Amino acid sequence: MSERPEKHSLTLRGHRTSVSMEAAFWEAFRKLALQRGQSVNALAAEIDQSRAAEVGLASAIRVFVLKSLTG
Repeated sequence: MSERPEKHSLTLRGHRTSVSMEAAFWEAFRKLALQRGQSVNALAAEIDQSRAAEVGLASAIRVFVLKSLTG
């Protein structure tokens, strides 16, 4: 079962960018942002700021989601 990535636009510190992830990751990411009392853009900016330069933003978000859900 494969799911095609969905592209969504985000604003990170005033800069627009787009991120492609599967719908399940977008849904989990939105829920995590809500639980933390943050907007999706704010949480994405936090992840973006802490990721290594060679790691893509979509990958960093996916790993964040997985780590958050698995403890």
